[in-house]
Amino acid sequence: MRRRLPFLDKAAPEAWDLLGEVRRAVAEQNEAAGIATTTLELMYLRISQLNGCVFCVDLHHRRAVRASAPDDQVAQLPVWRDSPSFDAVERAALLLGETVTTLPEPMVRDRDLMTARDVLGEQAFAALEWSAVLMTTYNRLSVLSHHPVPGAR
Repeated sequence: MRRRLPFLDKAAPEAWDLLGEVRRAVAEQNEAAGIATTTLELMYLRISQLNGCVFCVDLHHRRAVRASAPDDQVAQLPVWRDSPSFDAVERAALLLGETVTTLPEPMVRDRDLMTARDVLGEQAFAALEWSAVLMTTYNRLSVLSHHPVPGAR
């Protein structure tokens, strides 16, 4: 039997609660910038895939479907760059999310972030950049805590 590591959210509830306050502030930024829920959930799902967070992949897959993300977008998310199913804003959000998550070399990183900013505009770019940073944080917490997928066998 595998030794269970502590759930970081349970081991440090004060820190978890503060992170929730950040999440609420970032959600307000996204709303003020007019970012579609489907765009945000697709970005969260892609970031979670890249970070290997099974709990968050499950969660954001369900949320993307609930937000009416088209089946072809959800299915083609790992190959979004080659798919015709994503519009310019979705592509910019996915590029931003991947760049924040993978942190490529500085020239590539800056080029990709500027490309995303040019499509999204300053307000949406900042909101989505914060969202990507926060999602990566949640992924790390969940992976390190071995959060179980609800209903898993």
